[in-house]
Amino acid sequence: MTVLAEYDEGWAAKYAEAAAELREVFGDAVTEIEHIGSTAVVGLLAKPVIDIGARAESLEAVAGKDSELAAIRFAHEPAGPPGRRTYTRHADGILTHNLHVFPAEAWDGLNQRILRDYLRETPDAVRRYADLKRRLSNAGLTGFDYTIAKTDLVQQLTDEARAARGLPSVPVWET
Repeated sequence: MTVLAEYDEGWAAKYAEAAAELREVFGDAVTEIEHIGSTAVVGLLAKPVIDIGARAESLEAVAGKDSELAAIRFAHEPAGPPGRRTYTRHADGILTHNLHVFPAEAWDGLNQRILRDYLRETPDAVRRYADLKRRLSNAGLTGFDYTIAKTDLVQQLTDEARAARGLPSVPVWET
């Protein structure tokens, strides 16, 4: 079963704390840092993992910060999705944060940011997404099976969000 939690106001503080640490490490290698993912949407049921997105002019410059990131417990995940650098933070063996560093040219069109903003503005979408998450968790789905089972609705919501901005549909899964 996927562990889900009702929205926790403390998630914003956990994001802010991590973002401050990351700004210190990255310096000007990263130009923006944002709270993304379900924990960034007030009222949304979520896995209690803080997702962070960052905008970098150069992913190579970010790679040069790997040892400094490790010192604040963000470990590089080389098998992460393509086109970005991915890091995770664990506490007592439990995943607490995901960090995705995206190239600057991808930032404005990121599905993660567009969907987050749409969910923040669309209570019915939050309800639909939370209902699906709850059903899938109660059905015992975990890991990749849970993620795949959410894909159709995530694609639909992302398409709605992109259309509201006059943007075309693009797949939510990177290849």
